[in-house]
Amino acid sequence: MKIDQDAIRQLAELLDETNLTEIEVSEGEQSIRVSRGATMIAGGAPAIASVADPMRADPAAPQEANTGAPDANVAAHPGAVTSPMVGTIYMQAEPGAAKFIARGDTVKQGDTLLIIEAMKVMNPIKAEKGGTVTQILVDDGQPVEFGEVLLVIE
Repeated sequence: MKIDQDAIRQLAELLDETNLTEIEVSEGEQSIRVSRGATMIAGGAPAIASVADPMRADPAAPQEANTGAPDANVAAHPGAVTSPMVGTIYMQAEPGAAKFIARGDTVKQGDTLLIIEAMKVMNPIKAEKGGTVTQILVDDGQPVEFGEVLLVIE
C-alpha cells in the first residue's frame, strides 16, 4: 500500500479544526485512520475501556435508553461496550424499523447492537459476548466519541 502523506496531513488538520479524536477514510481495500490519544492493542484493534457494576435492570421496566448519569464505575465494567470510533449512533437499521436492542434483552455474541455512522459509512457494532443488556447509555442520533461507553452487557 502506498502511503499518501498529503491525505494524512489533511486528515490531521481536519481533526484539529473539528476537535475530533479520530477520523478514518476508506476507499476499496485501503483505509487511512488518524487518531489522537487512542491506545492500540496487539493486532491493531483499539483498546476498549470497560465499565463498572451497574444496577440490574428490571426486565418489566420500559425499554428506553438509560441516559441518566451512568454509574461512576461503568467504564470499569467487564461488559462495557465502547465506541470504536467517532460518529453518530443509530439504534435501528432504518427510520421506523425496530430497535436492535432494548434494556433487558438477551443478546448472543455477534448480534448487532447498534450502528455508528462515520463519514457516511454505517458501521454495525456487534456483541463481543452474549448476555443481558443492563444499561443503554446513548440515544438514537446522538454523537459519540472514541472510547465512550455505549451500553453494558452482563
